[in-house]
Amino acid sequence: MLKTTHSSEILSEDTILHKPIKSCVFIFLILLLVHAFEAIALRMDQTIFAENFINKIFGIVLLFVLLKQLHWDISTIGFKKYGLVKTILKGFALALFSFFIAYTIECSILYFQEKKIHLGFFITGFSLTGVGSIQTGIGFVFTNIFFNIINVIMEEGTFRGLFYQLINTRYSLKTALFIQALLFGIWHIVTPFHNWIDGEISGMGFVSLSIGYIILAGMMGVKWGLLYRMTGNLYAGMADHFFNNCIATNLLHVVSNTGIDEYMIFRVLIAQIISFAIVVFLWKRQKIEGLK
Repeated sequence: MLKTTHSSEILSEDTILHKPIKSCVFIFLILLLVHAFEAIALRMDQTIFAENFINKIFGIVLLFVLLKQLHWDISTIGFKKYGLVKTILKGFALALFSFFIAYTIECSILYFQEKKIHLGFFITGFSLTGVGSIQTGIGFVFTNIFFNIINVIMEEGTFRGLFYQLINTRYSLKTALFIQALLFGIWHIVTPFHNWIDGEISGMGFVSLSIGYIILAGMMGVKWGLLYRMTGNLYAGMADHFFNNCIATNLLHVVSNTGIDEYMIFRVLIAQIISFAIVVFLWKRQKIEGLK
């Protein structure tokens, strides 16, 4: 007779703690289904809200349910009382430095192409296939900021907080770091899948963009995981994550006489490579100093 496993059994405290990888993958699949349903079926990013936020709110609610199930509090997954302002400033400093270089390179490329360029401050929804509608109202700016705060709370709390902490209870730091980063990379293929479903990119385009997303978002996941390890809380990673999502891709744009954000993907890639290298260097230095 076949033995069936119910979701309540998979998400029991005993199972979560003794089979953390299996549990994290199961939780991730629930979140991914909600994420894909909202992006493809509900399309909240095409409404007045201009953002897919339902999956983030769902994720935060599920996160608190799981914390209660585990008898953990929010400090267990990195939302500590200490170091809030200090580590947020460190995260913003990392983002500012990295994106200053990235914006400079992007503007230089356009300048040498003899294009007229300037920076624009307005709202656009992130897209792989070009800039959507432009919104300049202050209400849209504050809405964008609010939803991006919700976004970083959910994603950092889930991937760097819950998943990392759970896996690290039974496995090595390296295993926990890379599994949460891999899941974070897969989380982002919803965007190219959405574009493929709408016929905006080809099947090969979907495959190549998905691989690129897994690598880029995975690298970002490793970086923010290391920041969590070095600082003891999630706030530096949340600040860097917020700057990437809110400022660099939604608010501060490079405008030329031939388009808007023509090299935004390269801007993000350059900034993430620079900040990743800085964090890995600091992590290795911290380890060396810890051995002295």
